[in-house]
Amino acid sequence: MSVTEAPIDGAAFCADLVRSHDFVRYASTLFVPAAERRSLLALYAFNAEVSRVHEHVSQPLPGEIRLQWWTDMLGGTEHGGVEGNPVAAELLQAIRKHRLPVSALSRLVEAHQFDLYNDPMPSMAALEGCLADTASALFSLAARVMARPSDEIDHLARHAGLAQGMAQVIAALPRDAARHQLFLPLQLLQEHGGSMEAVFARKQTPEIGAAVGQLAREAQIHLDTALTLLADVPPAARRVFLPLAYVRRDLVRATQTANDPFVPKPASRLRVLWTLWRAARTKHFGG
Repeated sequence: MSVTEAPIDGAAFCADLVRSHDFVRYASTLFVPAAERRSLLALYAFNAEVSRVHEHVSQPLPGEIRLQWWTDMLGGTEHGGVEGNPVAAELLQAIRKHRLPVSALSRLVEAHQFDLYNDPMPSMAALEGCLADTASALFSLAARVMARPSDEIDHLARHAGLAQGMAQVIAALPRDAARHQLFLPLQLLQEHGGSMEAVFARKQTPEIGAAVGQLAREAQIHLDTALTLLADVPPAARRVFLPLAYVRRDLVRATQTANDPFVPKPASRLRVLWTLWRAARTKHFGG
């Protein structure tokens, strides 16, 4: 007698995926109503899948194929398999329910093609453009789940994404250097007398420290702006910006004098929950 496989619970699958690979965003969803939480987790699971493609391939072509699948799925031209992909199924449901712009999701996929190659991030302008299509777009899309879209929310999302994305570049420097990938802008590094080779050798030098410090200061400017702009958006939408509370903590550590940018600093889940719980109770985030 054949055994029939139980259907995959798409919502639970997305929740597990985000909890495993993006705990800060997962924790932020604990402070929103259950109905909206499911859609947020679908978005964040999609982001986790797409942003980690480069970690699962050793050559660009297989990565391009995986990203193309998502592009085709969003364009409605996938070649089967959506029903068997719980993240895709949940994402499509969220798109329909909240009228999420497919164009923004497609640009997010396209932006991650850069991750597949070993070309260094050339400049701050290039990094900001990439983050606008990824981290900033994700904040904007998540806010649409909670409130009507507006110019004020998009303006906030831009600064929030730049702050978070720059902080993540700093946090991921040990891992990326080991993979011989450089997301710290090469122009910024060279302005301080640093080199790509020194980064890949994971040497703590004053030049690399200065470049990391400048990136952290740029991120802090965007974070301060985002926290100010929170007052201009509906309280319900503010909850999706809770990850900014942990960005603030990351940037404080990054700018400490004794900080070694090549020493991984894993986030304690308890610390993440405590930080976001405290932030959720403040007027900044709709508490």
